[in-house]
Amino acid sequence: MQPLDDTRRQALAARLDQPLTIGSKTVANRLWLAPLAGLGNVAFREVLDGYGGCGLMFTEMCGAKSVPTESPLVSPVFRWREAELPRLVCQVAGATPEQMVPAARRVQDCGFFGFDINMGCSVSGIVKKNAGAALLKDPDQAVRVVEAVRKAISIPLFIKFRTGWTPDIEPAVQLARRFEDAGADCLVFHPRMAPDKRTRPPVRSHIKAVADAVSIPVFGNGDVVTPADCLDMLETTNCAGVSVGRMAIARPWLFAEWTSPYTPPETCFRGYALRLADALDRHFDPVRALKRYRLFTIYFAANFLFGHSLQSWFLKARNMDEIREVIQKHIQPDLQLVKRPNLSMYNI
Repeated sequence: MQPLDDTRRQALAARLDQPLTIGSKTVANRLWLAPLAGLGNVAFREVLDGYGGCGLMFTEMCGAKSVPTESPLVSPVFRWREAELPRLVCQVAGATPEQMVPAARRVQDCGFFGFDINMGCSVSGIVKKNAGAALLKDPDQAVRVVEAVRKAISIPLFIKFRTGWTPDIEPAVQLARRFEDAGADCLVFHPRMAPDKRTRPPVRSHIKAVADAVSIPVFGNGDVVTPADCLDMLETTNCAGVSVGRMAIARPWLFAEWTSPYTPPETCFRGYALRLADALDRHFDPVRALKRYRLFTIYFAANFLFGHSLQSWFLKARNMDEIREVIQKHIQPDLQLVKRPNLSMYNI
């Protein structure tokens, strides 16, 4: 896909910068951070906020059984900054209305913008509990969960889901209609089968099928790496906006870059790497901070021609001070970038 010229970039910004009503609330724009387990933590979101341009952010996936009694002072995932709550949606995975309703009420009481039901995660530990993408195997149960949560809360209700467990898009289309009837305010759709670990490209036409089937907003998600990818998704699928995941970890300034004339400076990668290290140190203990930083480096290193070598230096670091030494020594403005980050290069 060819890079966008100035006219097309302006067209992209114009489409993304339109406010959108979700339930009883309004979001400033249509470019959002996708929920990312292990990555979309409070420290990353703080750094992301510093760049601007992100209309709505989602937490990491939280467990429905834990949320009702979980302390944000202790929890590594159910944690936030007060300043971000008006633009923050809490994503929760659970299997039954009995699990999800108390979690939804807690999220509403804490002041989140909205509540997101995870029906997309296909990690075996989640699926074995009949949560995440497992709910797509039982559409009636999935709808019962949505109906129960809708009755329990008044804040916007989101659902993140996939095509399903077969390539056929029709079950997802039917579910989308049932989700709308059950009271969902917005759908975020990833057009891959649940078992697919990004070995095949997402099927963009499936986003259009879902978006055309309902009157509530549908956001597209999946392999949006460049501004051209983003504009193509908007123009070909009829989606209301775009949800960006792994690429947001690689280049968090993309939200500002795609929605405004912002141009990142030559020192953007080094500055980002240092800011994230500092934010992780503020929000987490040393062991958790280092673990989360190592996970981040998978996507950060995908920006560079010799990314594997760079990541190997990070993985040798034994603490956050050594992480900073790697940044100072190895991340320089002349580090050669790839034209298109390959976010599947590490096969995770």
